[in-house]
Amino acid sequence: MDLSDKIFVAGHNGMVGAAIIRRLQNEGYRHIITRTSKELDLRNQEHVNDFFTKEKPDYIFIAAAKVGGILANNTYRADFLYDNLIIEANLIHAAYINSVKKLLFLGSSCIYPKLAPQPLKEAYLLTGSLEETNEPYAIAKIAGIKLCEAYNDQYGCNFISAMPTNLYGRGDNYHLQNSHVIPALIRKFHEAKVSGNPVTEVWGSGSPMREFMYVDDLADACVFLMKEYNDKSFINVGTGEEVSIKDLAYIVKDTTGYQGDIKFDLSKPDGTPRKLMDSSRLHASGWKYKTSLAEGLKMAYAYFKKEIEE
Repeated sequence: MDLSDKIFVAGHNGMVGAAIIRRLQNEGYRHIITRTSKELDLRNQEHVNDFFTKEKPDYIFIAAAKVGGILANNTYRADFLYDNLIIEANLIHAAYINSVKKLLFLGSSCIYPKLAPQPLKEAYLLTGSLEETNEPYAIAKIAGIKLCEAYNDQYGCNFISAMPTNLYGRGDNYHLQNSHVIPALIRKFHEAKVSGNPVTEVWGSGSPMREFMYVDDLADACVFLMKEYNDKSFINVGTGEEVSIKDLAYIVKDTTGYQGDIKFDLSKPDGTPRKLMDSSRLHASGWKYKTSLAEGLKMAYAYFKKEIEE
């Protein structure tokens, strides 16, 4: 990418899209195109085509998606399947019609089979059944991967896909009912500290192992892949390191300065025992994450406090 190229970041208001824009701006890219969902409904093919005809972007990052927690995924199954299918199909096809130089589609680790071996290698895609609760979202993301591959095969497009591990950081969702584990723990321990609660409850035994990446590291990987990666096969983006939920809880506790005790509620489910991405292909290409978990949690907590004070 040249600094003068026009770059469209779809989903710029989300945690990932905003991080990609920060990364591009830090590198000096001057022509970044964005549209809010009110300005451009990505589900409307006519509007998407008109936008591409007018703007003629050179590069596209697809970070736009309908996302939610387990409850939302399982409740609004048709919405999650339809919206995500139509968004990616409209963008990928319009990119082909308008001769976009390169496109990066971002998926999710939920594309892998529920019982896939650990760590999760790219080759495990479509080798088993998906987790039932988020199957519609996963199917839509798999379709996006396959669309990119198909446009490479049939039309010679340079459309690539990347599958990030669990993300956290600036711009995260801290709602206790539908947020992911790190923002939920940050908010829970912060509120317990403020209220003086002597005991804070954490769901499950704390034994499951999870991998986490700070969102700005993902943005760095996305820009790296846009510059350096040209294989139609999708690629995992992770740290290659994991931590137990129990250890994570104590790290977040220390980060927030909470002085009380932690009680693990064994009546609540643990979920998958282990979920680790195999990112060896990416690491072999020369890219490595920069932000340690401890450092990332400190930054995430600082942004959380700033957000609730505003």
